[in-house]
Amino acid sequence: MASRLSGAFLRAVLVVLVIATPSLMLPGIGADTRQIVALAALCAGVLTFVEYASTYPGLVEFRDAAPFNRIRFVSLFLTLFLLSALMASGSTPSTLSLFVRVTGMAVAQSIDLPYSPVRLLTMMLAADTPPAQVELVRTAGGLAYIISLITLAYFVLILRTLGWPNRATSFNVWVNLPTFDPTAGGDIVSRLRRDARFNIGLGCLLPFVIPAMVYSASSLFDPVTLTSPHTLIWTVTAWAFLPVSLFMRGIAMGRIATMIEQTRQSNQRMATAQLAAA
Repeated sequence: MASRLSGAFLRAVLVVLVIATPSLMLPGIGADTRQIVALAALCAGVLTFVEYASTYPGLVEFRDAAPFNRIRFVSLFLTLFLLSALMASGSTPSTLSLFVRVTGMAVAQSIDLPYSPVRLLTMMLAADTPPAQVELVRTAGGLAYIISLITLAYFVLILRTLGWPNRATSFNVWVNLPTFDPTAGGDIVSRLRRDARFNIGLGCLLPFVIPAMVYSASSLFDPVTLTSPHTLIWTVTAWAFLPVSLFMRGIAMGRIATMIEQTRQSNQRMATAQLAAA
């Protein structure tokens, strides 16, 4: 019990630090912004503590199937940290921030192809956006997108090399998929694979759909400029992080469906062998 509470407290502190990263790194943050960020970080920390301190499942998926959430956490932290360093390079340049800016510009230029997600991200900006701001959004999008691709590749590597989830321990569907009801009707393997395809498909479409939706809505609302550093950081982070999270969830659910099917086949072979021996 003590180890569970200490682990939950450590995770809550880390979540608070990650959410507060842009406010801690960016200069000239107003008092109102700091209070809003502190409130959001505190709420996220409390939710994380309650989820991991409780024996019963809540909302966090794959809670006991490490390192799924750890990979997502590191990806989110790297994205926020690097984008915050990029934003800070304009007002308080340092060796790290300038290196991040140069690296991000090189990455963005290499993947800024026609109809690419990074190109669509810049196209959603208002027509009168200054070229320097467009270049900043392009650099931020390139950094965030390459981090998401590396995250996805690393997760697939872990899945292939280490056999995630660990076969030496039991996988509890109720704890690790609290929002998925295995008794809702229909074969659980078919439902898991259907949900896996849906998540993977949505993860593929979101980097293209989000800029298109924002651009279409600009005729009804004020055009997007992303001049605020906080707004730019969190918008680009969500644009890159949500698709890779859906991708990972879809791959994980497909993996679980395969494991359940293999377990069924193994049990059927054992039952057939026992009948034959009898």
